[in-house]
Amino acid sequence: MFRRFLETVNGHTAYAYTGGKPFDASLPAVVFIHGAMHDHSVWALQTRALAHQGFAVLAVDLPGHGRSTGPAPASVEEAARWVVDLIAAAGVQRAALVGHSLGSLIALEAAALLGERTTHLVLVASTFPMKVSPALLGTALDQPLKAIDMVNALSHSTLAAKPSAPAPGFWLHGGNRALMRRLQSAYAAGGHGNLFHHDFQMCDRYTAGFEAAGRVRCPSRLILAHKDQMTPAKTSVALASALNADSITLPAGHSLMGEAPDGVLNGIRSFLARSAP
Repeated sequence: MFRRFLETVNGHTAYAYTGGKPFDASLPAVVFIHGAMHDHSVWALQTRALAHQGFAVLAVDLPGHGRSTGPAPASVEEAARWVVDLIAAAGVQRAALVGHSLGSLIALEAAALLGERTTHLVLVASTFPMKVSPALLGTALDQPLKAIDMVNALSHSTLAAKPSAPAPGFWLHGGNRALMRRLQSAYAAGGHGNLFHHDFQMCDRYTAGFEAAGRVRCPSRLILAHKDQMTPAKTSVALASALNADSITLPAGHSLMGEAPDGVLNGIRSFLARSAP
């Protein structure tokens, strides 16, 4: 059965997927934060598994993405404050945070804001600084559909991942491109502009990662990918050191939730099994 969480945050509707289970704030909570040009659906396999294993799951749509209304956050810091406000609206006292790519920066900043209210921090396909090439930003501004195709190609290490997501026979490239195009057109139709360019500027402009890492008070883990061309694993060493985090590396590209769904799930689940401080 389809389940969802809807609340009003800062005057706009905030949406989160709850993994096919009713949301119960008394259970250990895990908040999933998607990356640029994505929504809650990229976490479908991981969230459903955890929701059916005793966790309260919130896989958010950031404002301007998917079913959460309003303009996209102006910065990583603003997005993190929105996540903190949504957690409060859900009646959650303490939560684990899991973020992918841009979402990992938002999770990092939110963990710093929440302090001891964060139980675990998992950063997937993350690095800091997360700079974006001027060529890609220029293409995103002038030819966003071309930029979507470029990023889609760079985000996958293979044309036919096995096991695939959401099931064998689904094409990861085609599904990801369709999602990004849908979000881009919906954002423009709402009068908000170019979502692709906006999201990648958020990555490029965030400068407070090490300061945020110094304020994180919970255990941290990085889940990285051997063939990641967007945030190469070798560039994440400084961030891991700043967080005193452990790291695991999976045989996948940047979109590793789809290419290595079981590996990502097991990496999250084994980490959550550690006692929260």
